Amino acid sequence: MNAIISASALVDELAGAKPPVLLDVRWQLSTAKAAGAPPFDGRAEYAAGHLPGAVYVDLDRELASAPGANGRHPLPDVAEFGAAMRRAGVSQGRPVVVYDGGQGWAAARAWWLLRWTGHPNVRVLDGGLPSWAAPLSTDVPTPEEGDFTPVPGAPGLLDADGAAALARSGVLLDARAGERYRGEVEPIDPVGGHIPGALSAPTTDNVAPDGRFLPAEELRARFNALGATENGAVGVYCGSGVSGAHEVLALAVAGIPAELYVGSWSEWSSDPARPVAVGPDPQ
Repeated sequence: MNAIISASALVDELAGAKPPVLLDVRWQLSTAKAAGAPPFDGRAEYAAGHLPGAVYVDLDRELASAPGANGRHPLPDVAEFGAAMRRAGVSQGRPVVVYDGGQGWAAARAWWLLRWTGHPNVRVLDGGLPSWAAPLSTDVPTPEEGDFTPVPGAPGLLDADGAAALARSGVLLDARAGERYRGEVEPIDPVGGHIPGALSAPTTDNVAPDGRFLPAEELRARFNALGATENGAVGVYCGSGVSGAHEVLALAVAGIPAELYVGSWSEWSSDPARPVAVGPDPQ
C-alpha cells in the first residue's frame, strides 16, 4: 500500500463507495517572539477553510503527551489517543488520509502513530493543503464515532538506548537541519550536536520546492547513498519526533522500513550523561 496519495487520487476516492476519513493536522513550531508575533493556531486555520468533511486533530494535545523528560512531543497516552481518533471517526476498516498545511511533518506524525498502533490503511496527502485545487469548506462535521482501538507494538519505535545501539550496528539518520546536526546552532534544546554515529539527512531534502515528495527512485538513491537499504536496520530521529516521522514516511515511499526515535534530540540532550558529537563527522 502506498504511504502517500495525490490530491487528484483523493478526489476520486472521496467520490467512491468507501471514502476515507480525513484528518486535518495543521501545526508548526511556534513563531511567537518577544516582538509579539502570535503563535500558530492550527484550529483557527482549520476554521478558516479545510477539506470538506475533514476533522481537526491537535498535534500537541492528541498526538503527543505533555513535554517533559521524554522530550517535547512524547508519545500520547494510548487510551486518550484512541478516544481522539474515534471522535474523529477513525475505524479499523475504513481508510484514513491525513494532511497538514504543506510541510508534511504533522501529517506524518499522525500517519506514523496510526500505523504504529495498528491501523492498516492510512496515507498522507502529498503536498498537503496547497496541493488541493477544489473548494474548501468552513462547515465543521460531526462524524459518526469510529471503532479504532490502538494496539501499540508494531515495529517502528526506538528509545534512547535503541537509537544509540542502532547508530553503531545499523543506520541512524538525523532529520534536522545540517547546522543543528553539526552543533553550530541550537535554537530549542539545551545542547547542540548529534547522537554519536548518526548521519545527517535533513528531511527537507526529501521534497521538491512545492512540498511534494521526490519520486520514489530518487528517494531510494538518496537513502542508499547513506547506507539505508530495505534489508538493513534503519532509524530516524529529529528534534522531537515530528520531522523525523516525515523522514520515516519518505523512507516508506522509497520502500525502506525505518524506526522512529520519538524522544529524539529533545530527550537525548536533556540527559547530561548521554554523549554528544559535534561537527560534520558522525562520531
